[in-house]
Amino acid sequence: MELLASLAAEERWLFPAFLVMYAAIYCVGQLFVFRRWALRQRLDGSSCLISLFHGTPAALAAAGTILALPAGFRSFAAPNARLQDHVLDYSIAYFTMDLLHYLAFLPADVLFIAHHLATLFVFLTCRYMVRHGAYALLVLLVLAEVTSLLQNVWTLAGIWRDQSPAAARVYGALSPPFYVLYTLVRGVAGPLFLLKMTVFYLSGQAVDVIPWWVRISWIIVVGTAIAVSNLWIWNLWKELFRERNQATEKAKKDT
Repeated sequence: MELLASLAAEERWLFPAFLVMYAAIYCVGQLFVFRRWALRQRLDGSSCLISLFHGTPAALAAAGTILALPAGFRSFAAPNARLQDHVLDYSIAYFTMDLLHYLAFLPADVLFIAHHLATLFVFLTCRYMVRHGAYALLVLLVLAEVTSLLQNVWTLAGIWRDQSPAAARVYGALSPPFYVLYTLVRGVAGPLFLLKMTVFYLSGQAVDVIPWWVRISWIIVVGTAIAVSNLWIWNLWKELFRERNQATEKAKKDT
């Protein structure tokens, strides 16, 4: 709470400092942490590294901000508080850095680039254009990043599992709990909150502070992101069950 209080009192624009921080972490990943990995693995590892420094801290900061601010700020049309703006800038800096990573080294990953551009559009319009509605985005940020730590460790283990039996065991052990948590968050909590958000914004209650095209675009972007996330986890579940069935059949044949 002391950190949130100091952030709330901070009047400086923190986006540049956050961006420099992510750039430094990314360079550490590229030049030191993953320097012995193959190029594609090093690129994915460095992206995961900055995600580790974003996901859980952002989720905790967003949740803490929601709880710390007065009830008047817990509205889909409430004006942004300074503390909310700082949390948004923290995430904007991360998505900017990761977008630069994809544009520079992995321009063929169109899905990730489109996701980052859409996310930045929502965050930037809320933070710098309409300056209202941060509450909705912070709740969505908590839902999006609560699985981040588990997902990044799972991803790093998956990158290295072909070269390391230990990484393969970690990947196999983390897959079921990660899939369950991700399904609950993206398949249940996310859609329920989107429904509440959609009903509010389509009712016209925010018409004086958030233009209709911004409200509609937020709903479309968030809805699309949730749909794509659920398609992704559905495919992972199918792959997991297929691998388990194949392992069971192999064990039967061996006996």
